[in-house]
Amino acid sequence: MMSSDGFNKAVAKKQENEGRNLDELVAEIYDLIKDIRDPEKPNTLEELQVVYEEGVTVKDMNQECQIVTIEFTPTVPHCSLATLIGLCLRVKLERCLPYKHKLDIFIKEGTHATEKEINKQINDKERIAAAIENPDLRELVESCLEETDYG
Repeated sequence: MMSSDGFNKAVAKKQENEGRNLDELVAEIYDLIKDIRDPEKPNTLEELQVVYEEGVTVKDMNQECQIVTIEFTPTVPHCSLATLIGLCLRVKLERCLPYKHKLDIFIKEGTHATEKEINKQINDKERIAAAIENPDLRELVESCLEETDYG
C-alpha cells in the first residue's frame, strides 16, 4: 500500500507531466542527445546528421509515463559503431530524463546492413547492463558523452 507521502508525490508528478507539452519534451530530449560526440570523428551526432529532431517522438503511455522513441541514422550502411552510438544515446537519456519513461532506440529503417540485430541489442536490458559493466566500453561511452566547450 502506498503511503500518503508517496501518494502525494505521485499526484504531484502526474500534474507536472500533464502540464508539459509533448513537443517541449521532444525538444528537451533532442537537446540532450544532439551534442553526443561520434566515437570516431570529432563531430557531434547532430553535426553528422546521425540524430535529428524529427527522429525523436514522445507519446503518453499512461498518466504517469511516456514512451520515448529515438530513431538515428548511421553515417554509412556498414557503420561498425552503430551499436555503440545506440548505447551512448541510451545511457545519456537514462541518466538525464527526470520522469518515468519507456525508451526505445532504433536505427532508421533501411540505413544499416544489420539494423534488426543492432536494434535488438540496443533495446535488450541484459545486453545493455553487460556492456556498461565492461570498463573499456564504459570509458568509450563516457568519452562520447563528455560535455565539450564550443565557445
